[in-house]
Amino acid sequence: MYEVVYMKADFEPWWMFEEWRDFTISAKTFPNKIEMQEYVSAMVIDMKTRYEHYETRKGCFHAFWSPSEKHYCDGCEGDLQIYHGLIVLVNDQPDIS
Repeated sequence: MYEVVYMKADFEPWWMFEEWRDFTISAKTFPNKIEMQEYVSAMVIDMKTRYEHYETRKGCFHAFWSPSEKHYCDGCEGDLQIYHGLIVLVNDQPDIS
């Protein structure tokens, strides 16, 4: 089963820190790769129009951000960049095939 997770956090989606699922905004499952790819393509097109920067890694991680979207981190004593990420999973693992 394919799953596409949209997350928003102060780290890029490819880091997949232990608590990364806590930053999930939405998740959608797909029965096959074609439907998943169509959804991801549409999301990438949409998000590229809303954010100034885009980077993809290993074909299953997509990060979008704008330099103006930050939040203050008390522990870091500074501003951290906010990233909007898409992660493509197959059976709960990154689809790096």
